[in-house]
Amino acid sequence: MSLTVPNDLLDQARAGDVDDAAFIACVRDSLPYAWSVISELVQQRDQSGADFADNQVPPPDEQARGQLLRCLASDSMRGALERHFGVRLAFQNCHRVAVFHPSAEQARAEFVTPRAQLLNQSPALVDC
Repeated sequence: MSLTVPNDLLDQARAGDVDDAAFIACVRDSLPYAWSVISELVQQRDQSGADFADNQVPPPDEQARGQLLRCLASDSMRGALERHFGVRLAFQNCHRVAVFHPSAEQARAEFVTPRAQLLNQSPALVDC
């Protein structure tokens, strides 16, 4: 299961739309490793003023890796995080998360190319 959903939030979803703040809180509480990686990258990017910041450190264990995969594989979670932080997200392999300033279209376009994916390969990442 991707998220641990509180009963009141599940009731809200059954009744109609769920606001982003409630959904973001659920993601933050359910996937703390993924949340920490993304929020730290947002802070790094904001402080540096660069087009993007990315994580190149593998997760400490399979549970953490699973959090990243579940979070970034979900269009709804990814979209909510992008709106919340005001960034664009991209993902390579099993841990290379990148946050882009919304105007950094060229840098993001280069990051998500097949060439960039191939160049990011390593024998150490075969089983990630």
